[in-house]
Amino acid sequence: KTMPRIIRPTGGINKWLHFLPISLHKMVDQVLRHILSNTTFTTLFQGKLSAPYPVSNVQSLGLSSVLEADSRRIVTMVRDTFEKEGLAIVIACGRDTIPYASSVRCLAPDNVFVIQIQHPRYRLDRFDLVVTPRHDYYALTAKGQQGVPWLFRRWITPREPPGPNVVLTSGALHQADSAALRVAATNWHDELAPLPKPLVVVNIGGPTRNCNYGVDLAKQLVSSLHNVSETCGSVRISFSRRTPQKVSDLILREFSTHPKFYIWGGEEPNPHLGHLAWADAFIITADSISMLSEACSTGKPVYVVGTEHCRWKFSDFHNTLQKRGAVRPFTGSEDMSDSWSYPPLNDAIDVAARVREVLAQRGWTVG
Repeated sequence: KTMPRIIRPTGGINKWLHFLPISLHKMVDQVLRHILSNTTFTTLFQGKLSAPYPVSNVQSLGLSSVLEADSRRIVTMVRDTFEKEGLAIVIACGRDTIPYASSVRCLAPDNVFVIQIQHPRYRLDRFDLVVTPRHDYYALTAKGQQGVPWLFRRWITPREPPGPNVVLTSGALHQADSAALRVAATNWHDELAPLPKPLVVVNIGGPTRNCNYGVDLAKQLVSSLHNVSETCGSVRISFSRRTPQKVSDLILREFSTHPKFYIWGGEEPNPHLGHLAWADAFIITADSISMLSEACSTGKPVYVVGTEHCRWKFSDFHNTLQKRGAVRPFTGSEDMSDSWSYPPLNDAIDVAARVREVLAQRGWTVG
């Protein structure tokens, strides 16, 4: 069981090149390494950059060494093990994996079953299954098309409705399934079980292009948390890597000395799974589809902050969760001891069932 990683070049100008397809990014990186191996030019060029550019290990600039190296190794591996172990299931996630996953299927179509997680935007026939959130297809609706200039639609939206090899999910896939949460409940029992109830977990993300907000939302959250604190037994707050410093500083100033509040400082171990297992309710900023998907898989109350700042397909995602009864807006007037429930999001289970179904249709089974 091998999990190759697709790693983009780092250092120097590379942080501005992430918009490029990964194969082109790697080629540009190697060209720059070749140019910058001239130390005189390197000194001059690095003066224009915010960080030094790594120039060691200059290699061949051939396209095959950039695009197909990992793909060919995977193909060799699955062909060598096919007779003994059978079909290899290749699961790729994210746009950087698209050329590798499609190359593997092209080179060994009889030996692999390729699942691409997240919509590749084009040539879906290059994958056996594509797993993508339903809100990705919001762009094909009349309202969704209004939000994208015609010139850019073919590049940033799906071009046609989902075909038979597309599996739609309500949210993001994640690893916080019932088995993981049972383990987390045991591991975090001594720390979280004794806390006064209800235990309210607050997850704070950060602004994104489709859900942009600032300190004003943090101030709104602070006010609302103060309003509901009387009905909370304990409150545990976590930040994400995207949380702006101004937002985290404001939260720390307000609640670091409050007897009911605990703010996780980023130290190990990360209590995230423990929070999912032991929380009685969640309050989550609207920007994070992943955090919301995880919380909604528990079937526990989930309150959302900042939905009004979201637009386009993020708004569609929130509308879907609201229609399912999975989330409610956090207003600050709630009694956090009130409980409500809904059918948990089981996207991973649904996807696994679809994978087994398609494999069975082709005469394969998963042991």
